[in-house]
Amino acid sequence: PTMGGLLLVPCGVLVGGLVSPGDQRLMPVALVTLAFLVIGGIDDWRSLTKQTNKGLSPKGKLLLQALAAGLFLLWAALHRALPGGIALPFGWWLPLGLLIWPLALFVFLAESNATNLTDGLDGLAAGVGAIVFMGLGLQLMLRGNSGDPALAGFCAALAGAWLGFLLHNRNPAQVFMGDTGSLAMGAALSAIALLSNSLWPLLLMGGVLLAESLSVILQVWVFKATKGSDGQGHRLFRMAPLHHHFEEGGWPELQVVVSFWGVSLILVLLGLVLRP
Repeated sequence: PTMGGLLLVPCGVLVGGLVSPGDQRLMPVALVTLAFLVIGGIDDWRSLTKQTNKGLSPKGKLLLQALAAGLFLLWAALHRALPGGIALPFGWWLPLGLLIWPLALFVFLAESNATNLTDGLDGLAAGVGAIVFMGLGLQLMLRGNSGDPALAGFCAALAGAWLGFLLHNRNPAQVFMGDTGSLAMGAALSAIALLSNSLWPLLLMGGVLLAESLSVILQVWVFKATKGSDGQGHRLFRMAPLHHHFEEGGWPELQVVVSFWGVSLILVLLGLVLRP
């Protein structure tokens, strides 16, 4: 069975919202997470009812994602909830001004599709997602007086939800999260990172998600750039996304998954050391 995200995401969002009911930011974060769950659910449902791998069209899905993210950013604009730049390690600051808005929209689209691409092996996306949520929450608490316990608690709740789901999604999986879970995961990571000025930690801690997405982009670009008159081109990877490249190289599925979890843990530790 798929569409497991319909069970795990509302549980995580509900518990996360109860961490600090008085914090007005948690409701918009919860709503944009649930909005992406609905978009993924529509995509999954269309795929199931049509009995094909095609649900929403890529353009249609991106449009719906952009609309949901845009409404969240509209709320952020009205409440001046987004920072004017990006906090970097060693006290550095990258001022962006109005450029933070298109960047924020890009983060939503890129992160949600990166988590979606990562969800290709039993337990891979659930494990990586739980690790990244825990990492984001920890770095928010370690900021001291400038920390953010409300959003840190929300991260912990979502990490717990995906860890709980992992009990049923680990190899051999009894249920898949589907787009309902993977798109919601990316939306939650994006919203939390934007509101807490944690784009740098998300980029570093979510390095596996970034690598999965870049592998697809590079695979398509190289193939098109080297395509000859016979319609064939070179491939940078044996198969994309990246986890399939290792599978095609002879790695067992469980080895790929555990290795990617390990890399995520290392990146989280690095992100804690190099936190803003």
